[in-house]
Formats: sequence, structure tokens, C-alpha cells
Amino acid sequence: MNEDRLIIALAEDKIGQCEERNYIVNTGFLDTHQQSVLRQAVARRSFGCSVVFTGGYEDAERRILLCLPDYICEPGTKVSEEDVSDTGVLTVIRAIVQNPGGRPLTHRDYLGSLMGVGIKREMIGDILVRENGADIIALSEIAPYLLTEYSKAGRTELELEEHPVSELILPERKGKEVRDTVASLRLDSIVASAFGLSRAKAAAAVTSGLVLLNHVEVQKPDAPVAEGDLINLKRSGRVRITGIGGRSRKERIYVEMEVYR
Repeated sequence: MNEDRLIIALAEDKIGQCEERNYIVNTGFLDTHQQSVLRQAVARRSFGCSVVFTGGYEDAERRILLCLPDYICEPGTKVSEEDVSDTGVLTVIRAIVQNPGGRPLTHRDYLGSLMGVGIKREMIGDILVRENGADIIALSEIAPYLLTEYSKAGRTELELEEHPVSELILPERKGKEVRDTVASLRLDSIVASAFGLSRAKAAAAVTSGLVLLNHVEVQKPDAPVAEGDLINLKRSGRVRITGIGGRSRKERIYVEMEVYR
């Protein structure tokens, strides 16, 4: 069984548990590819429970698949991040740098030190780094272990606090408003414009599975893009299509975008 089939089988098992036993069930944290595979799989079926993807905040990259029984949420109802935070499945471990002044810690420093104390990657979501520490989104079940066993990132001493997801400190992300014209509303054309790539390189990124359209991997360069769509280019950033206008004299289409890198 390949990895995609394995992750679908795991999700189906979790959904079945929620339907049959009527309690909250979740997977570990999923990367963007795994999420894409599951989003396509669950979109083709209906269930006796609500199935949502959540990572603690709206723009989370790593997310869990969360199954909510019908006494919590009517199947098919749209669930917000605020609604999900009340389930207590996720928590925030706030790491505060002690004796600051040394080399600033990076995402790699925190992740490496977490792996060093035996934490599996699927137990940890996004790590939001700031100057004096980081907020680490984690499954609540490992919080007691982290609070007792995790105390250093490299040689830097850390003080740890547990907080509810509602108290997550989000780093300020400033988007750049871009207005451009494109030959067509194809995915490769928009990616090329937003990230300053040639059309050929943008198309190659799409076919290589590096581009997500509304959180789903799309490997067709000619896939259509519409106003409001969210496009992620792995390791480069994301762009939201905020407006589509008329055509220029050369029959190119005006597009407005908000680009985050």
C-alpha cells in the first residue's frame, strides 16, 4: 500500500470510530500533500459526522483531520477555527528564551530540539517563531511530556508555558498588493505573475506538485483560477486573488493579488 492509500485508510478508520462510538477523533498533523490527498478523498463522500481540517489558526500549514460527532456539530455544517478550539484537541506550548542576547533561534532549532527529546513530527503543528521565543502548536495529549522534558533548543534554555489555542500569538504577516495583467486565468499564468517566474518555470512547479489551489494539489498548469482563490507555492509563499478586472488593449486580463512570502 502506497503512502497516499495508507493515509486515506487511516482517515477512514478515524471517521468510522467517530461515527460508531460518537466521540471526537483526530489524526496527527498532516503535511500539505497529505491534506490534499484527504481533502479530495473526503470531498467525494458524505459522513455521519463532521470532518474538518484544523491547525489552530486560519493560515496554518500543518493541520489535523478532526472528526466531530453530530451532537457537537451537525454533519455538513461549516466549522470555524474558533469552534474547533473549544474541543481541546490542540494546545499551544509557549517557549520563552531565557537570557536572550545570543544567536536568534530559528524554526529548525526548535524542530530539531523537539525531535531530540523523542517527539514525533506528526505530534507537532506549526512553530511560530518570534524574537524572544516561539508558540508551538501541539496535540494536547503530549503537553505534559513537553512541559517536563523539553527545556532547551540547542544550548539555549527555554521556559515553557501551556496556553489555549485562543491565546496563540500570531506573527505579523504583511501582504504585498500586486496589480498585473495576465494572458489568461490559468494557474501557471497566475503563479508566474505572483512569484516573478517565467511561464515555463511556473508550469514546471505545478506539474511537480509544488502548487496548491485552495489547499489541494493541482498538477494541471491550465487549471482555472477565480477571484477569492488561494494559491500556495511551497517554500515560496502564497497569494490570494482579490480582484479580476477587464482586459487591456492587448487583450490581457487585469488581476489584483495579495502576495505573502
